[in-house]
Amino acid sequence: MNVIEINNLTKTYGKSRGITDISFHVEQGEIFGLIGPNGAGKSTTIRTLLSLIYPTSGSAAIFGKDCIKFAPEIKKEIGYLPSEVFYYDNMKVKDLLKYSASFYKKDCSKRMKELAEIMDLDLNKRIDDLSLGNKKKVGIVQGLLHEPKLIILDEPTSGLDPLMQQKFFELLEEENRKGATILFSSHILSEVQRLCNRVAIIKEGRIVTVEKISTLQENNYKKFKVEAPSDLDPQHFNIRGVNNLKAKGNQVSFLFRGNINTVLKKIAEIEIVNLWIEEPDLEEIFMHYYEKE
Repeated sequence: MNVIEINNLTKTYGKSRGITDISFHVEQGEIFGLIGPNGAGKSTTIRTLLSLIYPTSGSAAIFGKDCIKFAPEIKKEIGYLPSEVFYYDNMKVKDLLKYSASFYKKDCSKRMKELAEIMDLDLNKRIDDLSLGNKKKVGIVQGLLHEPKLIILDEPTSGLDPLMQQKFFELLEEENRKGATILFSSHILSEVQRLCNRVAIIKEGRIVTVEKISTLQENNYKKFKVEAPSDLDPQHFNIRGVNNLKAKGNQVSFLFRGNINTVLKKIAEIEIVNLWIEEPDLEEIFMHYYEKE
């Protein structure tokens, strides 16, 4: 079953960019990544999905229910962390979290303490005494304290130090093991690579591709580096399937997608000293998607 279904979602803001014709689905129990640079439309997609803003056209459903029509009912089962968190300054952390828990009509006090301990968050501090990173932790605890079936995170790690990021990822993996579905937006590729099963790449308000992480990494591309005894003519590798061709003296590097034999034949035509063939990281694949457009 699909927990999230997004069909041709469009949100226009006059001249400034919104999102255009966004479609993807998130399956029950998966960790799905929405990835793109800042300003690509990730937050707009998430806010429209949560009916915090309304679409210009298109539709979205969560748990099979229309996002606008059933918004209050759906939100009981969702944990949401916006990219920036703003709070009532003069409250203590625990009071804010208790207030937040009261909306879900269930006792979250035990879970609240567990999460605060994992995230190393002092519940007795006042909100306005907290650093940016600690405010982010409050947002994380607030998003997870009612044990939601669907967790939606918008750029969740900004402000967290590397150790906390590690703990946070472990926490998400644990929630996922317990059955939660996660939608995770980020512009940091290593995070998505670590956590997600599938990923939608978004650029300038449109989805460029939806792929399995494993497919992005394995089937599509190989990274080649060729070293010759003397200067190489990069034009020699100007064949179909070659991208990101970079030449420097006697070395040429490129990404290749397609039948690997065609490249090996090309390489066999010239004298070489060394050859490297590797899996590219998402960063390189990602840049390729962006340059290709």
